[in-house]
Amino acid sequence: MTDLLESLPAIYPLHFFSISAGLNYQEDSAQISKNKFLLPDTSEFLAEEHFADCHMSWNQEGIFLEVEINKPLEDVLYPDFRKGDSIELFFDTRDLKTAGFPTRFCHHFVILPKEVQGIKVQEISKFRAEDTHPLCDPDDILTETEATKKGFKVRIGLPSSVLHGFDPTSFDRLGFTYRINRPAAPPEHFAISSKQYAIEQQPALWASLKLTS
Repeated sequence: MTDLLESLPAIYPLHFFSISAGLNYQEDSAQISKNKFLLPDTSEFLAEEHFADCHMSWNQEGIFLEVEINKPLEDVLYPDFRKGDSIELFFDTRDLKTAGFPTRFCHHFVILPKEVQGIKVQEISKFRAEDTHPLCDPDDILTETEATKKGFKVRIGLPSSVLHGFDPTSFDRLGFTYRINRPAAPPEHFAISSKQYAIEQQPALWASLKLTS
């Protein structure tokens, strides 16, 4: 019995709860690095090292983020982006908690802090055949990287045109999580860890963000 228990994966506190948070509205998305737009830090509950802060806001034009990485920019790779510095963003524009698979409303974006082989942004969403639709044009996503004393910041603008199903007037919630990768060390997640789950395939486990005014 002891051997069986020791073979089971670790169970973290967030396995027993769903995460919900408010996503604040901002008419001017140029400056979002304020506490009002800081997402909760869930690293302690996932037994992870905290090295990144994510500020996020919304308006009718789309979703806007500033990810502050509190470590130097080291290495950026593609296509093996998870082996270097990179940001993965996951959205479900309808927050469908009853779906056990990615629907046409789910998105998976990869953001690189600097261009590699002509790539800086890619949508790599995968759908079932009946939900397939064209992936977004990377040129439609705005990114900017800025070096800081502690590390670097990446500003990201996702216009509504790249977020299939994004309709704040009818749906006031988003499913969301992220995975922030770094070389030769474990990533940091929001709300759910990819150590235990294939987060790309389980949007029902992503956090819920309520669009607030």
